[in-house]
Amino acid sequence: MNTSFDIRSFIGSHNADWFDDRLHRHSTIEFSVVLEGRGMFITGQREYPVEVGHVVVIPANYEHRFAAVTKVRFGVIHLSHIPAQLSDLLDKLGCYGEHPRLVALSRIDKDRFERLFREWLFLKSSSFKDKPRNYIAWMEMLLLFLSEHSQTDLQAMTVTKAADYIREHLRENVHIRDLAELTGLTNAGFRRLFEQIYDMSPKQFQQQCRMNEAKWLLNSSDKSIEEIAEKVGFIKLHSFSQWFKKKEGVSPSIWRKTQQIDVPK
Repeated sequence: MNTSFDIRSFIGSHNADWFDDRLHRHSTIEFSVVLEGRGMFITGQREYPVEVGHVVVIPANYEHRFAAVTKVRFGVIHLSHIPAQLSDLLDKLGCYGEHPRLVALSRIDKDRFERLFREWLFLKSSSFKDKPRNYIAWMEMLLLFLSEHSQTDLQAMTVTKAADYIREHLRENVHIRDLAELTGLTNAGFRRLFEQIYDMSPKQFQQQCRMNEAKWLLNSSDKSIEEIAEKVGFIKLHSFSQWFKKKEGVSPSIWRKTQQIDVPK
């Protein structure tokens, strides 16, 4: 009997009139991520509307079926013979519970997950010298991404829209009233829910995103410090350098040099 770790993964596209004609169950743990469109996840007790960014986590041997509401695309993963290295992550995601679990990714994180998933599908179709280790490493990365970036409270998805907006507008000074209006919440309600989800204020979140982007550009590009400062919302280079040094203890130029490796000639 073959008990080696096995992954069945694919992207399934369906028209709006598609549906599973009956409830079914399988011995694998399943993740179905909605990449496009809207559908329904149906159990013997309930029907759950699902849309872009929703992730349905289905324990083994749980009866369910899916149906499309519009044209829909799913990224699907089936796991069996789970290695010990992945058990803790699967437990955190609710894979060993008695009931399915619905979590959600923001639009930006859904796009990032889809890129990772497509890369995995490409690699899976290639020849590995060490297939088991590659399978475990890639699946651990995908599960870690879901664990780190998914929200269990679907109401919180309104706030992740604001977080996406902040990440896409680093050059701008965003205001609470504009973010609250974007999510349909009061200023106080938005701030409270945002801090509950991200453990920081919207302003602190923006500063963190600016720093992450600045470090990424310093480390991965040859853009000038001036260009990078402008991209993350600083008009004056001096202001950017002071801000960066206060946060990191060194100037942007020195930080960049510390990330470079001197290759012996």
